Amino acid sequence: MPSVLSPAFHLMLLGPIDIFSLPFMWRALVTVAILAVAAGIVGLFISFRELEFVSDGLVHSVFPGLVVGSAIGGSAGLLPGAVVTAILAAVLFTVIEHRGGVGADAAIAVVLTGLFSLGVVLVSKQEGYVSELKELLFGRLLTVTETQLWQILIVAIVAVAVVGLTWRAQFFRSFDAAGAEAAGFRVLRADLALSVAVALLVVAGVQALGVLMVIALLTVPMAAARLLTRGFALLIPVAILLPLGAGIAGLWLSFEWSTSLGATVSPGAVVVLLLVAAYVVAALIRGGAAALRRSVAA
Repeated sequence: MPSVLSPAFHLMLLGPIDIFSLPFMWRALVTVAILAVAAGIVGLFISFRELEFVSDGLVHSVFPGLVVGSAIGGSAGLLPGAVVTAILAAVLFTVIEHRGGVGADAAIAVVLTGLFSLGVVLVSKQEGYVSELKELLFGRLLTVTETQLWQILIVAIVAVAVVGLTWRAQFFRSFDAAGAEAAGFRVLRADLALSVAVALLVVAGVQALGVLMVIALLTVPMAAARLLTRGFALLIPVAILLPLGAGIAGLWLSFEWSTSLGATVSPGAVVVLLLVAAYVVAALIRGGAAALRRSVAA
C-alpha cells in the first residue's frame, strides 16, 4: 500500500469505538447528545403549542447575528452574535403577536423575512461569502471546537432552565391560555420565556447543524415521539433517544462513506435524514396499529 494512502487505509480499519474515540468525532457526538436532551425538553412545548413555524422563523432570524459575529470575531463570535439576534427576534415576534393585533404566523413572517434578508445582504459584503453562506446554512458538526462545545452546553442548559422555571405556566398555557390567565399565570411572560428558550436552543444547535437543519432537531423527534407513545412520561425520553440514535448512526455512516468511498458527506444532513426516516417509520407504525384496532373492532 503506498504511503500516501496509509492514513485513509488505517481509518477504514477503525471500528465504531475507535471512530468515536477520535477527538473530532467525540466532540460531534457530545454536541448531538447535548442538543438531543435540550431539544427533547423544550420541544415538548413546541409540539403541544404547535410552534413549529416559530422555531423555523427563529432559525432563519439568527442568520444576521451569525454573519456579524463571524465578521467581528470569527468562529468564536458566532454564538454571541446569534444569541443577541435570536433573543431580539423572539421578543419582537412575541410582542408583535400580543400587542400588534396580528396573528402568530404574520408576526413570525415579518421578523423572519426582515432579519434573514438583512443577513443575506451582510454576508454578500464579505469576500468568499458563498463558502461562508454554505457553512452557516449546513453547519460544521465535525469541526466543533472544545470552546464551541462548552458554549453550546451552557446555552442549552440556560434554555432548559428557562423552560424548567416556567414549567407549570408553560403546561397550563399549552392547553388553555384563557384558563392559565384566569389562574394567575402571566401568559405574555410565559410566551416570552418559551420563545427565548427556543431561540437559545436554536443558537446552540445552529453552529453544528446549520440554519436549515436545526429546525428538524427541534420538531421531528417530538412529533415522532407523539406517534410512538400515548404516555406523557415517555414523550421526552423517546424524543431524546431518537436524535441520539440518529446522531450516532449518522456520524458513523458519514465517516464510513467518507473513508471508504471518498465521498464528502454532511453528517448533519445524514442525521436529519435519519430523523425524518424515524418519523416515517413511527407514522407507519401508528397507522398500522390504528388499522389493526379497526379490523379487530369490526
